[in-house]
Amino acid sequence: MANRYLNTPVSGESPEPEANAADRLGTEPVGALLLRFSVPAITGMLVNALYNVVDRIFVGRGVNETALGGLALVLPLMTIVMAFAMLFGMGAANMISMRLGQQRREEAENALNHCFWLLTITALIMMGAGLIFMDPLLSLLGAQEGSRALDYARRYYRIILYGSVFGMLSFGFSHCTRAQGFPRITMLSMFIGAGLNMILDPLFIFLFHWGVEGAAWATVISQCAAAVWILGFNMSKHTVIRLQVKRFKPQWGIIREILAFGSSQFLLQFVMSAVQLLYNISMGWYGAAALGVANGGDIALSGMNIVMSVSLFILMPIFGINQGLQPILGYNYGAKRFDRVRSAYLRAIGAATGICLAGFLLVQFFPHELVRLFTPEGSAELLSFTPMAMRIALLMLPVNGFQIVSANVFVVTGRPKIAIVLSLLRQCIVLIPCMLLFGRLWGLSGVIASAPVADGFSLVLTSVMIYGEMQKLRVPRSR
Repeated sequence: MANRYLNTPVSGESPEPEANAADRLGTEPVGALLLRFSVPAITGMLVNALYNVVDRIFVGRGVNETALGGLALVLPLMTIVMAFAMLFGMGAANMISMRLGQQRREEAENALNHCFWLLTITALIMMGAGLIFMDPLLSLLGAQEGSRALDYARRYYRIILYGSVFGMLSFGFSHCTRAQGFPRITMLSMFIGAGLNMILDPLFIFLFHWGVEGAAWATVISQCAAAVWILGFNMSKHTVIRLQVKRFKPQWGIIREILAFGSSQFLLQFVMSAVQLLYNISMGWYGAAALGVANGGDIALSGMNIVMSVSLFILMPIFGINQGLQPILGYNYGAKRFDRVRSAYLRAIGAATGICLAGFLLVQFFPHELVRLFTPEGSAELLSFTPMAMRIALLMLPVNGFQIVSANVFVVTGRPKIAIVLSLLRQCIVLIPCMLLFGRLWGLSGVIASAPVADGFSLVLTSVMIYGEMQKLRVPRSR
């Protein structure tokens, strides 16, 4: 499939000279450019969300609600893998877009080659470590003694580790491809992975009766197909810069710059892993007492997995807007077109806020229907706890789009430390202390209520910081 595409240009992307794919980031009207880059990214991210959510829906329907808790247990470990993919993928992508804006094409190509090897070597190390230290890792995931969810976690994660190289390469290179001016190629990569996963999930779970192992194999095979596609394109003659694996010569200066550009997203994902682990531990600690049943910890784990899945699906379009925005901001900031930087940012904020508001209304008015998508025959305790948790945890959802997009501005303007602080404020600095304190005061309900409180604190500081940044970029908008 990949080879056939590489010989047939996609309308609107390949017919132009290669350099124009990047140059148009600085010439086309900002509104139309953001729309054209964001829509494929949003579509791709929604498909990517389905990739994860469908896994959980099929597991909840085809196995049982406890298996959903098992998937929640391994989520922190999978998030760490994703953190490294974002560190190298988004770091290289930011460097590529800025270097292309500065007409420094060779440096952009070096960043692409470094990205491939950084992703590959890191993935192999993490796979080996995960397989060797499987039991010690799983013992830290937060399941209480006697939890049936732990066995499901072990069976699922062992298989997922085999595909970690493919997952990291496909995800990391999607950012690099978009940074060159090819958002639709990235979207197609996500369609291939998610579409295949949605076909294989029911086949392996319902027809072959492989249970959680079937869901894991479906994910691994799908990630492999997506990786082959995206790497094939980056090695072809249709790209602005080409992946040339044999020409790689490690340069610490490039590695350092990639790490600097990707560090904010890496830390955000890494801290998300810690937060997910703390959620898992808290669900185990407080679940039995709050829900009044012996397996309350497993039920709370499954319920929060559903809440996280719904949140993921709502926020994925925001990440899509952010990804579509990134090459526009990076190129024009590198070209010192600050009017276009500010214009693109303001348009992205409007779109992100509208999506978050729609998601908020859906969560507040239809939480029971959302829960039944995952487990229509769930226990009474699960069907009672999860809608309540969803409404509380996502109370500040309307402002999340503003927070996510605003942090990305500081990455592009070369000040990743500010982006790190803004990202960690909600995900760590405020949230974790709130979870610990509120949990001791109010138990399970307090843990859930910590998320909107942290969002409120983050909103205030983000607003102050981004206002100052926009003042620096305030010039009459040209488009």
